Amino acid sequence: MAVWIQAQQLQGDALHQMQSLYGQHFPIEVRHYLSQWIESQLWDAIDLENPQEEFKAKRLLDSLIQELQNKAEHQVGEDGFLLKIKLGHYANQLKSTYDRCPLELVRCIKHILYTEQRLIREATNSSSPVGGMMDSMSQKYQQINQAFEELRLLTQDTENDLRKLQHNQEYFIIQYQESLRIQAQLSSLATLPPSDRQLREPALLSKRATVEAWLTREANTLQKYRLDLAEKHQKTLQLLRKQQTIILDDELIQWKRRQQLAGNGGPPEGGLDILQSWCEKLAETIWQNRQQIRRAEHLRQQLPIPGPIEELLNELNSTITDIISALVTSTFIIEKQPPQVLKTQTKFAATVRLLVGGKLNVHMNPPQVKATIISEQQAKALLKNENTRNESSGEILNNNCVMEYHQTTGTLSAHFRNMSLKRIKRSDRRGAESVTEEKFTILFESQFSVGSNELVFQVKTLSLPVVVIVHGSQDNNATATVLWDNAFAEAGRVPFLVPDKVLWPQLCEAINMKYKAEVQSNRGLSEENLVFLAQKAFSSSSNNPDDYRSMTMTWSQFNRESLPGRNFTFWQWFDGVMELTKKHLKPHWNDGAILGFVNKQQAQDMLMSKPNGTFLLRFSDSEIGGITIAWRMVWNLMPYTTKDFSIRSLADRISDLNHLLFLYPDRPKDEVFAKYYTPPLCKKLAKAVDVFPARAFPLIPPFLFCLPTLPSLPSTCLADPVLDGDGDFDLDDTMDVARHVEELLRRPVESQWGGQQS
Repeated sequence: MAVWIQAQQLQGDALHQMQSLYGQHFPIEVRHYLSQWIESQLWDAIDLENPQEEFKAKRLLDSLIQELQNKAEHQVGEDGFLLKIKLGHYANQLKSTYDRCPLELVRCIKHILYTEQRLIREATNSSSPVGGMMDSMSQKYQQINQAFEELRLLTQDTENDLRKLQHNQEYFIIQYQESLRIQAQLSSLATLPPSDRQLREPALLSKRATVEAWLTREANTLQKYRLDLAEKHQKTLQLLRKQQTIILDDELIQWKRRQQLAGNGGPPEGGLDILQSWCEKLAETIWQNRQQIRRAEHLRQQLPIPGPIEELLNELNSTITDIISALVTSTFIIEKQPPQVLKTQTKFAATVRLLVGGKLNVHMNPPQVKATIISEQQAKALLKNENTRNESSGEILNNNCVMEYHQTTGTLSAHFRNMSLKRIKRSDRRGAESVTEEKFTILFESQFSVGSNELVFQVKTLSLPVVVIVHGSQDNNATATVLWDNAFAEAGRVPFLVPDKVLWPQLCEAINMKYKAEVQSNRGLSEENLVFLAQKAFSSSSNNPDDYRSMTMTWSQFNRESLPGRNFTFWQWFDGVMELTKKHLKPHWNDGAILGFVNKQQAQDMLMSKPNGTFLLRFSDSEIGGITIAWRMVWNLMPYTTKDFSIRSLADRISDLNHLLFLYPDRPKDEVFAKYYTPPLCKKLAKAVDVFPARAFPLIPPFLFCLPTLPSLPSTCLADPVLDGDGDFDLDDTMDVARHVEELLRRPVESQWGGQQS
């Protein structure tokens, strides 16, 4: 169903949010009458950060205006006449608004479509049987919106009271001036003859007494109004603090946690637009109450009346300033994190955003943001408010950026597009810590004023931990540090402390999330896969998952200490499996063709009861990033790696081996792999250029290498069968070798496993 049709069925707050997307920047009528055209355009194909995409955006703008004009021309009748004028007006308005900045139109429409789809999705999920979580979320959102409505009513009430107080005070001042005038008249009587004074004095004295009595009563009334207003403001500020705590300490912190888990492959953090709308409502309400308190203070100064009101107003003013300071400093966030594994001399990007920037008009004098890389120790000192000014742990090029306001989305952000870490200064490492365990962070800081320079804010925010590398070979160890930190960091921690050991199920959750994201598959790690990994991690033989639930794994076991009998760690082995699967085996993993996480003995046990020619695919135990074929006769081939698959695919290699008939347990191999075979002509050429000797001998059962001679092989097989005597490529000789090896494999052999570890 079209998005716009579903959007029109939204109700309540969702409908209100949808309607608020539209305005002069993009009228809702344009969305309505051009809904089909709008939804059929490839808005996501345009990169908003690339200025060279502007010509595409201009084409879309011109097409939109043309569509509007065409729609207007086809309107007939009395109602059509008015619509024709309106649509023509919108066409001119959009051209005027976006002609010089067509990318902003694309940004606007992408934002509208994304928000509509989100609102529809939330509404649909909340009404579905599986929408329990969404129901809970909707209930929370409803409570937040109800609190905002209560704040709106309280603020409106205090605004009315303030106006009433101002009106009464103005009338009091008029009466006070009247009492002064009467007093002046009484004083002037002294110059009159006694008879005249006696005639006029009683009336003036009576009038003065009446006015003074009224002034006394009214002064008490004004004082009561002031105290009542202050108490109401206290109540409003209490509710504001509570609402702000929910949004900043709960919702925003949860968003940051989702952002951190997204670094491990978790779902996108999302929800930032909702958070911004809440923060903007907070800012608006806080600012309105701040202005009211300042007006109340002005009224007090204008007419001082002894009492506790001065102290109360000072307290209110201090509280409201603290509230708005907390809001502004907490909503300076990193929307797009820099890469957490950061290579020197390599371009990288990041985006920071001020969620309340638009509402507080910060963009009227756009602030500049500076990015600096600092160490873990410097980050700790910064959070303790210790003096670390101008200290850094390296040099970042292009590290200054001015915040830009995007009117269509109402966002104020700074896009660092071309940063590069020129150099890094490392600190002294502790114990066994390696350079790929050292954590840094990017500090973003800015300064700006709010309300005609009434308040000046210095804002700072730290990126997620960053591990700096200088060579690609350090990437996998650096990724391990990042994964452990993202998975097990606790909110409010001292930078960047993480537990040294975690429960095995916690680690399973983290590596499963990472695996699914890296391989881009919905097929994650099964319970059997995780048992295999536990056996590898803990050198255990137990097949019972419950035996591992209470076991803990230390960081050292994860990526410092080598596995028994190997020269690599648990993580390095697992990362190699991910890389291999991601680059070469993804379709086969998704098809369920790769069992993968099976050891040599398990493979033997599984295949023993199967017919000859049954095989399975398992990840190599002995080589990082290798996969081996085990089949019923029963052999293990030397592992294939990324290097091998860059020459010839897994499917083609399985096709080449005629003795492989059934993929475990009983699926004909062509049924599973045929769709991935290279077409015949290309296949012959690919076979010819494969580095055959390096792969031919591993195909031969290991016991054959113990024979004194290999009489059935031509002499070319003992040299280089791919090249002729002149060193040129010889296709006939290569294919001849293939035929001889295949003939060898047809001969009866003793069933045994190869002596090599794989």
